[in-house]
Amino acid sequence: MSEAKMPEQLAFNDLGAQRRRLGRAVDEAIRGVLDHGMYVMGPEVAELERDLSEFCGVKHAISCGNGTDALSLVLLAQNVKAGDAVLCPSFTFAATAEAIAGLGATPVFVDVAEDSFNLDATSLVSSISMLKRSGTKPVGIIAVDLFGQPADYNHIEEIASREGLWLVCDAAQAFGASYKGRPIGSIGLATTTSFFPAKPLGCYGDGGAVFTNDEELADTILSLRMHGRGTDNGDHVRIGMNSRLDTIQAAVLIEKLKIFPDELVARNRIAKRYNEQLGDSAVVPSIGEGATSVWAQYTLRLPRCDRGAFQASLAAADVPTAVYYRTPMHQQAAYRHFPTAPNGLPASNRLAAAVVSLPMHAYLSEEVQDRITAAVRSALAPCHRPKR
Repeated sequence: MSEAKMPEQLAFNDLGAQRRRLGRAVDEAIRGVLDHGMYVMGPEVAELERDLSEFCGVKHAISCGNGTDALSLVLLAQNVKAGDAVLCPSFTFAATAEAIAGLGATPVFVDVAEDSFNLDATSLVSSISMLKRSGTKPVGIIAVDLFGQPADYNHIEEIASREGLWLVCDAAQAFGASYKGRPIGSIGLATTTSFFPAKPLGCYGDGGAVFTNDEELADTILSLRMHGRGTDNGDHVRIGMNSRLDTIQAAVLIEKLKIFPDELVARNRIAKRYNEQLGDSAVVPSIGEGATSVWAQYTLRLPRCDRGAFQASLAAADVPTAVYYRTPMHQQAAYRHFPTAPNGLPASNRLAAAVVSLPMHAYLSEEVQDRITAAVRSALAPCHRPKR
């Protein structure tokens, strides 16, 4: 009698499948860099920036070392400093607040909308009023497009304009999405993104970019990413930083961008199928009217379940899961002393305790999707049984 075949271990984000699809294209692109030897600011960097600019319909796409640097470059260009306050969500990765605090300014943590995971307009307004009453100077807002979906920019832009604040969009997880016909990258004073390998558009190391239509801001960022250089290599007109995208990473991204639209179609098809199969078992993600998502993560809410038991059940079925973000920023040791919205951050706290993400990438077959959703439904079954 033959042994039962063990199910194949699934990848949470199968970069290998994408690598196989790209085949020799990336190898040849990297070899091209090795052949010409311009490893820093080689011709592929400028080519990628042109491609990115065209993709999201903005005048300037400026590459840099990583997504955190992208945020820092914008804040540096805006002369953010000690005494300034910048509002941002608490339910996000540390980089959003780190870029603010790293310049000596004050991150002010705002709550999010529970259904979208993104900045809540009501909490934003009350936080701005709180800062004004306290005599603290708010200068800007960083909205985060979490898990791939844009924030509610109609409301956020209206608030920013009314209050005289600039708006930066942290699209580290949402490059390729759109909001009411506007591509992400074309909203606000500037948009930043990350090309970390696990992102929907990721390179083979670290990388990031800033997008803007503002000529003055673009010129300043171009200087800042090269040590504050002026028009002459030996002339430095401001204190900057060293944050240049490696040429090899640019070459990789040029090839990945070519298949990116196809991958976005696949991600949305998979998310739709997940929703159809899991909508009666868990709180599945929903997309706001007029918005699209790149589904950087497919994230369920399990308000009535033991998340640890759920994850253990899926692990036993060889289905990986992840939790983003287990501890909101306002509860983390390095950030607890910073101001929070006056009415608290109840949605951020609830989400941190209830979210869990399933495997999501463009190369999930329907067979594998079915295996994942069957494991999820089985793990959730105890949550729906009547209590005795």
